[in-house]
Amino acid sequence: MFHTSRMPAGIQIQLFDPQTASRREWAQLHAYRRARHHEDQPGEPLTPEADFEHELMQRHPLFEARRLMAIRDGGYVGNLLLGFRRDGSPGCEDHAAFVDAGGGVLGGLRRQGIGTALLAALHTFMQGSGRTVATLKVHRPEGHAFMSAIGAREKYRSVENRLALEGLQWSELAQWQAHATAPSNGLHWETHAGRVPFERLGQLMEPLSVLINEQPLGSLEIPRIRYELQGYESWYAAMDRRGGDHFLVMLLHGKDLAAVCDASWDARFADRVYQQLTAVASPWRGKGLAKGVKAAMFDLVRKWHPEVRTVITNNANTNAAMLSINRRLGFAAHRQDATWQVSVDALGRWLSASRHGAGD
Repeated sequence: MFHTSRMPAGIQIQLFDPQTASRREWAQLHAYRRARHHEDQPGEPLTPEADFEHELMQRHPLFEARRLMAIRDGGYVGNLLLGFRRDGSPGCEDHAAFVDAGGGVLGGLRRQGIGTALLAALHTFMQGSGRTVATLKVHRPEGHAFMSAIGAREKYRSVENRLALEGLQWSELAQWQAHATAPSNGLHWETHAGRVPFERLGQLMEPLSVLINEQPLGSLEIPRIRYELQGYESWYAAMDRRGGDHFLVMLLHGKDLAAVCDASWDARFADRVYQQLTAVASPWRGKGLAKGVKAAMFDLVRKWHPEVRTVITNNANTNAAMLSINRRLGFAAHRQDATWQVSVDALGRWLSASRHGAGD
């Protein structure tokens, strides 16, 4: 239990420990997450309860997660998710200052001090662990207003785009693929569907890390993003258990990576595919390679999973080139997201100045 002088009367903050939680506590958590999911993402599929429990029970080698619950009158009324690099993992010193945070408060109970209590718990965690920067992602107007009120700064804005596959002009996409491998380019394809062999993934970790760090990241204060084989091992194990595929399409110049597009399919939500990184190495930009690898990816997904109806991807609002390609394909904006960051000192000042229940 978290004890703080800033805690509003009647509110307790308690760590939800998946390893020791009772069935009653699990049932409360499931009811709470269903309610919050309906508020924040109405109509979207929700991870089945058994899978959700299994995921929370797993120990991930690179990152640690903690789930704090706000309790009032014996029920869950709010939550705070903390994500941070696991001590002792490779490169953990680069992440020592940072924590990712998220969560919320049930819709009918806002502006009653619950959000303040959760932020006090975040501040306590940051002080105790030496974290100086918290990163939070929001999409609802009230979330943006709350971030601004607590002294956070918006550092990055992105859009979730969605595409209905039935509207694609496959003949045009075939031309995009052919253009990308025109003889003058000297490029060749490498594609993987289902899984990428771990030996090959190991060779790709650094080239992929270079490409993702060249993507527009706004003014975010973050350590260098790293693709890591241990993360793929955990991800593939999860897909092996629940059903899923990883697709990777690359254009290579000799052994050098010129362009890449990857996507994932989850058997639990079989009508959709999630497109992840699309990137082109700097010497190869302006040659239509992004269009080529995206077209090849859609064709690969169509052959493996004809049941897929929707492609979902996220793009930085400042990534004009990719947004232009997506508009040409027929992607439409589904949701705007903003990533905010707040320092431990700014959060402490806001908490000290706020009265119980103000601003949340």
